[in-house]
Amino acid sequence: MKFWDKTFYGNTVLDYVICLGIILGSIIVAKILYFISKHTIKRFTKKTKTNLDDIIVDQIEEPVIFGMILSASVYALNRLNYSVSKLTAEDLEAGITIEYSHTKNFVDGLFGFLVVINIAWLIARLVDALIVEYITPMTKKTSTDLDNQVLPLMRKGLKLVIWVLGIIVGLNNAGFDVGAVLAGLGIGGLAFALAAQDTVKNFFGGIMILIDKPFKVGERIRVGAIDGTVKEIGIRSTRVQNQEGRIVTIPNSKFSDDAVENIQLEPTRKIAMNLGLIFSTSPEKMKKAIDILGKIIEDNKDKIEEAHEISFNRFDAYALNLNFVYFISKESDIAKTQTEINIQILQHFKQNEIELALPTQTVVQSK
Repeated sequence: MKFWDKTFYGNTVLDYVICLGIILGSIIVAKILYFISKHTIKRFTKKTKTNLDDIIVDQIEEPVIFGMILSASVYALNRLNYSVSKLTAEDLEAGITIEYSHTKNFVDGLFGFLVVINIAWLIARLVDALIVEYITPMTKKTSTDLDNQVLPLMRKGLKLVIWVLGIIVGLNNAGFDVGAVLAGLGIGGLAFALAAQDTVKNFFGGIMILIDKPFKVGERIRVGAIDGTVKEIGIRSTRVQNQEGRIVTIPNSKFSDDAVENIQLEPTRKIAMNLGLIFSTSPEKMKKAIDILGKIIEDNKDKIEEAHEISFNRFDAYALNLNFVYFISKESDIAKTQTEINIQILQHFKQNEIELALPTQTVVQSK
């Protein structure tokens, strides 16, 4: 008997050599096609106006090459005999079926799993490349950094979903009981969700900040008792520098539960003052005080709005109250403008001998 005709586990040496040759030949052919794709097809796609064809060719070439090797390997291994024993002509006429060994089941299950995994690999690569090419540039044009932080998580999450689905379908093709696996994952997922519900709330709070855009980095906001400037918007929390200069970290879920006041977006800053004049102020001086406040509004039109309110509105316990309301323009420095207006009031009142009242108390001592 020739060496090539010797039988091992139901197959001749020649059968094994042919099987190995097909697999090695597919690898060589795949390498050649990969070389052609790198140096010919990609040169052609680079000349087109769109990048879509470049992305598709670049991302599918490796999975396609692996798929070719996988298909050739399946064909080669299926040429081998996996039956426990060879059947005679009499057995076939009697209707006896071939009993396959565990090796056959293992090979079929393995290749069924690898085919699905290869498809998942191709889809994951293609989806990720399209996100990088078309969605990432859009996030860079926005004024907030939150979407730049959310997008990488979404990319990883999407790839994870594709891979998990691929593994589940692949295991099902390989003959595993996927229902039991999914039941275990469901219980584990429920426990994880209960443990991480605060984190999930903060994450979706960050998403809502991205969608609704109630504020941006650099704007002054007020949330509950916190008043400060937004320094950083993150996935889990937002950092705000309060009026004392301290950094306060606020969970993003708080922005969903509490009202957010964006001070930066106010069209004007309303300033309401109560100027108390002494009781001995004459009606003429009261009118003069009202005229002075009106003139101050006229002289500062570049800093404050034309709308204002000046009225002698009440007699207080220790003063005649003069109500003065004006609005500082959005472009103006609020603190500086308010200071200048107050100084002008003092100057004009002093020049016209209009006295501001102080709380006084008269004590009468009996003899």
